[in-house]
Amino acid sequence: MTAHATKGSVHFGPRLIGSPTGRLRGALMVAPSANIERATPLPGEPGVVYSRALEQHAVLRKTLQFYGVETVVLDFRGEDAYESSVADAAFAFEDGAMIMRSTAMARRAEADRAEVEFARLDIPLAGHIVAPGLLDGSDVMAAGKTVFVGVGNRGNDLGRGGFAQVARAHGYDVAEVRLAPGVPALRAVAGAVSKDTILLAADKVDPAPFARFRTIVLERGEEFAAGLLCLDDGHVIADIRFRTALKTLRRAGIAVDALDLYDFYKAGITPSMLVLPLKRD
Repeated sequence: MTAHATKGSVHFGPRLIGSPTGRLRGALMVAPSANIERATPLPGEPGVVYSRALEQHAVLRKTLQFYGVETVVLDFRGEDAYESSVADAAFAFEDGAMIMRSTAMARRAEADRAEVEFARLDIPLAGHIVAPGLLDGSDVMAAGKTVFVGVGNRGNDLGRGGFAQVARAHGYDVAEVRLAPGVPALRAVAGAVSKDTILLAADKVDPAPFARFRTIVLERGEEFAAGLLCLDDGHVIADIRFRTALKTLRRAGIAVDALDLYDFYKAGITPSMLVLPLKRD
């Protein structure tokens, strides 16, 4: 395993996520491999081009660096097309990271790899999803003091229940969110843009669990614009292709850095999945 950081020696522990939408200080990424070209493209989209995915991933990393985010980037190791979706491996609370257990058997070693990397970075563990429980990290999203857990075609009740127990022990309320058929992950169709504001995809996610939050509902056809990455309260990284959604966000007073991440979008991978936040104010 090799890894490199955007800034010197990175030290993350012991305080990790002070606020789910606080200023992003440290993160983990996994570089895409040529296997990403084997990813099944979204309906109507062409296949992923590896060279372009590499370039887009590098721009995302450099953008994080520009904003002072200490980012550890791991080289790919496995053969799975979705390995760069590093958010599936874990979820960080204030005082520890919880290791997930992927629904896809081919990806379960990624959680072990994340655990080894966390030990190197002095990141404490908050727990593990253990067999037969299943839960992917990109089906978990937090805003304020609530953690939302997606219920769709991934994960199972044991995994969601185990995670909920740990989240409540860390002071969070937990709400399950029903996803429409075919939705790849909760974080693809819902994203926190500030401590009290959630971006939602129309008809792709049950809006009821978000009733206590201000919600911005996206137009049909731009559902995956909700899969943004929060850099700070009211400041996000989003995919440039969703121009109507970008205008909507800016009119709502949200600062947006729009990047070309099209080759990840083709595979259903959003900015929120490409980065695993490990430290926030």
